Amino acid sequence: MADDKKLVSAITSMEDDFAQWYTDIVKKAELVDYSSVKGCTILRPYGYAIWENIQRIFDGMIKETGHENVAMPMFIPESLLQKEKDHVEGFAPEVAWVTHGGSEKLEERLCVRPTSETLFCDHFAHIVQSWRDLPKLYNQWCSVVRWEKTTRPFLRTREFWWQEGHTIHATKEEAEAETLQQLDAYETLCRDYLCMPVIKGRKTDKEKFAGALDTYTIEAMMHDGKALQSGTSHFFGDGFSRAFGVQFADKNNKLSFPWQTSWGISTRLIGGIIMTHGDNSGLVLPPAVAPIQVVIVPVAMHKPGVLDKAREIAAQLKAAGIRVKLDDSDQSPGWKYAEYEMKGVPVRLEIGPRDIEKNSCVLVRRDNREKTFVDLDQLNTAIPEMLEAFAQAIYKKAKDNLDSNIVTATNLDEMKAAIADKPKFVKAMWCGEESCELEIKEKTGMPSRCMPFEQEHISDVCACCGKPAKKMVVFGIAY
Repeated sequence: MADDKKLVSAITSMEDDFAQWYTDIVKKAELVDYSSVKGCTILRPYGYAIWENIQRIFDGMIKETGHENVAMPMFIPESLLQKEKDHVEGFAPEVAWVTHGGSEKLEERLCVRPTSETLFCDHFAHIVQSWRDLPKLYNQWCSVVRWEKTTRPFLRTREFWWQEGHTIHATKEEAEAETLQQLDAYETLCRDYLCMPVIKGRKTDKEKFAGALDTYTIEAMMHDGKALQSGTSHFFGDGFSRAFGVQFADKNNKLSFPWQTSWGISTRLIGGIIMTHGDNSGLVLPPAVAPIQVVIVPVAMHKPGVLDKAREIAAQLKAAGIRVKLDDSDQSPGWKYAEYEMKGVPVRLEIGPRDIEKNSCVLVRRDNREKTFVDLDQLNTAIPEMLEAFAQAIYKKAKDNLDSNIVTATNLDEMKAAIADKPKFVKAMWCGEESCELEIKEKTGMPSRCMPFEQEHISDVCACCGKPAKKMVVFGIAY
């Protein structure tokens, strides 16, 4: 295998330079290309196919709970953006502005949407009059622009692709339930489809979304011990409704302000997949979102019957609903093995003259490279079983990484010592004061990630000030 790997451009070892390892993968696995627009990337077909599979899965999940897709404009008038003070202040440093239409200066600047709360609120004000109009359970798939200073493919780019859900409800209880329901949906997506374990909890007031009363998050751990915020769900209360004059007549014919939520995931999940499962040979893709679940590599395909049998197997697997690619190019088998390892294809199927004589083939798993000889008549059963075992194995590996890199600390010295060798998640008690949260970040380099729903009693006092503690918080260095 060492010689075969030389046939494909080498990837920097993650142990030597994790950041360069990541960049090598996104480039050499042909996920993205850099564009001539600074800070923006081009999603290449293979990278976009992963996003399409995430879209397909999650779109089905939200439609099962009654959500509908809509499309909002990409431009927001400045006056509209200014209506919610906290919201606009939170996004002001990242906003891109349009000042001219053609050669004429616009009477009012237009913001290129960094998020669409204001557009949805403006729309809700037009269409919601009565309790009978509620709830509205909307979602849109689109790109947004945030003028980031430091960028990295998938993790932080000036334009990125996401979904943003926006819902409006007659009661506070309905909106709160919606917020938590969507957080659970994100956890399910990451756990069951992306094979990524997460910690679920609430953000501190300092870290919550601009304009929200409560922000909930799922936090995943990458190979290097850093955190990736992988999805957020926000309870807005009725603040946006009041700011935008959204009212409805309730069942008693009394004018009331509805309650709102928003929630989103983005293409940064692809970065999460890379940094959760990838290895020094390239990507390791969860079967549910892998563009190619099985690659067929004919061996000695110049010999009679080999290519015909490979095509027959490919058609059989496609008919069974498996995403399959037959590589009948003139590259050597060794080159193909290394190429599809780099691309993270979960299962490789090798078929040659001797295999055909035995009515069998060889299946090779991407994660552990184990070879299994399988009767061709058993493929429709053996491959789905192997894909399921593969998914369970990479989830367990990621969960073991998470569990082995969470530590507890009772004071600042212990927190600093915990991450002296490498980043980790550090659980510590907190008094609830923002000044202590800021001091912990300043002295350890770790911002708060969340207050987990599963609380633990580590000690009675805050790790920073020694006053009575209110919450256990997970701290960590984040992407």
